[in-house]
Amino acid sequence: MLKRFLPKEPVFFEFFERQIALTIKGAEEFIELVTKADNIEERVERIKEIEHQSDNVTHECYSALRQIFITPFDRTEIIALIKKLDDIMDATDSAAERILIYEVTEFLPEMKEIAQLLLKAAIELQQALKMLNKPKKRDVVLNSCIIVHKLENSGDDFLRKGLARLFKEEKDPIKLIKYKEILQDLECATDFAEEVANLIEGVILEED
Repeated sequence: MLKRFLPKEPVFFEFFERQIALTIKGAEEFIELVTKADNIEERVERIKEIEHQSDNVTHECYSALRQIFITPFDRTEIIALIKKLDDIMDATDSAAERILIYEVTEFLPEMKEIAQLLLKAAIELQQALKMLNKPKKRDVVLNSCIIVHKLENSGDDFLRKGLARLFKEEKDPIKLIKYKEILQDLECATDFAEEVANLIEGVILEED
């Protein structure tokens, strides 16, 4: 009970906002990668650098948790939230790395669509995380989470369409596997975005 009346460190909200800003940057870079289809190695390297920055934010957050007694909400929720935010960037980086390793230079329209959905979801999560420490903005936070759920459902649809296209049209089994794995990594990133939305909703409900 006492914890509720003690001052709480704002630093964790800063970690969340830094992390989601990197996620947005990574999604934007990935869209450039699959849209322009040039300078692939350089573009993948930029995404890798963003992923490293994301890892660093996660470790900074863990370090702060070891030093700070009063947290804005449960420590396990902070750990879960920062880790799941990092997972989005990890999945995006994995998709980009596969493009480089598999020497993919032509991209399915579904890859571009899922990447766009990921960016939209990240922008909604940014809105939610900015308002997470503002009780009067609870409805704004929850509305952004609802939008993320809808975007993830659309991502599932594009994954199914992409896989259906591959199994119907692609005659080269090796190429089929390459495209399938890239699509699945991308859709996994949108899944992680939805899991972040779930965690945010849990924090809001617990604070009520």
